[in-house]
Amino acid sequence: MTWSVMLLTGALAGAGAISGFLAGLFGVGGGSIVVAALYQAFTFAGVSDDLCMRMSLGTAFAIMAPTSATSFLGHLRRGSADANVARGWVVPVAIGVGAGSLIATRLDGGPLKALFVALVLANALKLLSGWPAWRAAADVPSRAAVRISGLVIGFLSSLIGIGGGVFGNMFLTAYGRSMHQAIGTTASLGAIISLAGTATFVLLGLGAAGTPAGSLGFVSVIAFCIVAPLAACMAPFGVQLAHRFTRQQLRIGFGLFLLAISARFLASLAQS
Repeated sequence: MTWSVMLLTGALAGAGAISGFLAGLFGVGGGSIVVAALYQAFTFAGVSDDLCMRMSLGTAFAIMAPTSATSFLGHLRRGSADANVARGWVVPVAIGVGAGSLIATRLDGGPLKALFVALVLANALKLLSGWPAWRAAADVPSRAAVRISGLVIGFLSSLIGIGGGVFGNMFLTAYGRSMHQAIGTTASLGAIISLAGTATFVLLGLGAAGTPAGSLGFVSVIAFCIVAPLAACMAPFGVQLAHRFTRQQLRIGFGLFLLAISARFLASLAQS
């Protein structure tokens, strides 16, 4: 095994462990970390620039599927996930992901990245400052609100390769849900988005020229086999840690995480 291959394998393994831990801790899929690592890996492997981002997005969705499912089931067993909201998200999120994935293979996502950064940065500053959360209603969102949010979250998340946890947390805390329940419930978004995104990128990539060996459409089976098991194994540790924090500690931790995500996408925009 050459040194470069060892470095790539180590980077993918590290991305898998970190993304799995974050999935359990914050109810997010860690997609931005995995996409960045995969993009570098495919670049080193000689994949064309035209295919690198598509392969990175498609493979990241496949990797997030078992991780997010493990995280959601862990929160559900602890009673910190709303199964009714999760069920209401299934169909609209899948539709949103399908539409967003089609566009992601054809259009520049720069403006949407900028919108994402603005929303995430605003939420991070709100969490870190301790300002009172905006309330859309006292508690349970209506079925219509859940379905509309599912469409929007699925669409935007598929365009930028994330599991939807950031948007889901913003939505549920606006309806008075605690951080613990918002995190537990939005873990289901990662499972729904990743499954729908994987299926779409596999179908869109069937027969595409230039995909690396061991690929199924725009999904690298080899990268999946390295990253996914580590991510799934680390998710329960994140779930355990989340329940050791107080609401305030979790709020500050999530706010710092959002700042880091904002910085990553700002750097991406600056390079484009």
